[in-house]
Amino acid sequence: MEPPKGFLATLWNFICFLPYFIGLLLLGTIKGIIFCSPICLIMTIGNSSVILGLLPYHCYFTYYSIVSTKLLGPFLKLAICIFLPVVLILWVVVGIVGSILGGILYGFLSPMFATFDAVGEGKTNVFIHCFYDGTWSTIKGSFTVVKDFKDVCVHSYYSFMEELRQKNGQYYEIRFLCLLPALIAAVLGFLVDFPMISLIALCKSPYMLVKGWHRLFHDLVGREGPFLETICVPFAGLAILLWPLAVIGAVLGSIVSSIFLGAYAAVIVYQESSFWYGLCYIVASLSIYDEYSTDVLDMPEGSCLPRPRYRRHRN
Repeated sequence: MEPPKGFLATLWNFICFLPYFIGLLLLGTIKGIIFCSPICLIMTIGNSSVILGLLPYHCYFTYYSIVSTKLLGPFLKLAICIFLPVVLILWVVVGIVGSILGGILYGFLSPMFATFDAVGEGKTNVFIHCFYDGTWSTIKGSFTVVKDFKDVCVHSYYSFMEELRQKNGQYYEIRFLCLLPALIAAVLGFLVDFPMISLIALCKSPYMLVKGWHRLFHDLVGREGPFLETICVPFAGLAILLWPLAVIGAVLGSIVSSIFLGAYAAVIVYQESSFWYGLCYIVASLSIYDEYSTDVLDMPEGSCLPRPRYRRHRN
């Protein structure tokens, strides 16, 4: 499908396509609203049953595998066993909440995708498929999701734990002398990276907003990029309206990630057994983020921030 050439041709093509798009969007939205609740119910009940039903087995076999493995030292085993209940509780909460949210998204978006896909090139009986596609297939897909989730929780989990128990390799143990310097480095990393990365993200957000809108409107007029495929049109159109929210989300994501990026200094100190390398990483992490965000926004390469060496034999 070649986009039309010339401004008037592209504008006329857009005007003619708009009612067609709105009709498909309304139909897909109605189907999504109808199927959202039952799909969410199926996935929530199915996945929650798997999580809660296998929880005693997961608790027992996880503790058994950790205690019996030869890869971990006694102090590390003790620390893991102490904090493991927190992980298991989080697993239950995140699994159930994720099933609810996943069911809502899948139940709403799958019929909408199928509605636009029904009018793609080479399709026959378009009118019937616009109503039928995304109904029964979404229901079957929800059961498939539950089945795949069960396979992961049973077979994949068992294989991973068996490998942990039987594998012979590098021995891991807690080095207590490195814990205090690592903790100090994590605090310093947070105090430095959080405000600095937040400032960098805020400074680059206007550029991201303007550049994103420019690209989306260019594709809209020329029916290029995400607007070329019919199935992607509704989400590409929503992207224009919601792009400021995407920019805000990117800034907030950068702010949140700065916490983990700064705290990773503790890992550097622990791995390299050097507090100095942890300080070097804190400085280098600002340059790493600056270069990464510059690359994502397609800005001129490089960073004016220093990037000292923070590994003995790497980077």
